[in-house]
Amino acid sequence: MSTPATDNGIVTVPTHRTVEQAADKLASLIEAKGILLFARINFAADAERAGLTMNPSQLIVFGNPRAGTPLMQAVPTAALDLPLKVLVWQDGDHRVWYSYNATSYLQERHGLAADLMKPIDAVAALVQAAAAE
Repeated sequence: MSTPATDNGIVTVPTHRTVEQAADKLASLIEAKGILLFARINFAADAERAGLTMNPSQLIVFGNPRAGTPLMQAVPTAALDLPLKVLVWQDGDHRVWYSYNATSYLQERHGLAADLMKPIDAVAALVQAAAAE
């Protein structure tokens, strides 16, 4: 994967940063935009505490109630995919990626109106800004 790819509703974008640096960059952009950063889960650290090993991987969980609430009001099952999440992960070749659910996938999955998806589209811009060098 050398260019943004979409597979099964998942968009994957490369970065030249480490997982820690990439997650830091995304988190700082989220906070700078006034978006709530709900959680940052370090899967590799959790695995290590359990006596297991895995490549570096962090999940950034974030959102904005003004954007997400109307989706959940329209279709309560949208809450299964909200707040938004971006996985920052390293593959077996030591390349680092951002992955997230495509808004078109979320729209189709929950049968949401296109106008409700506009604020959610910001995830793509955040990831592109974080991946930029």
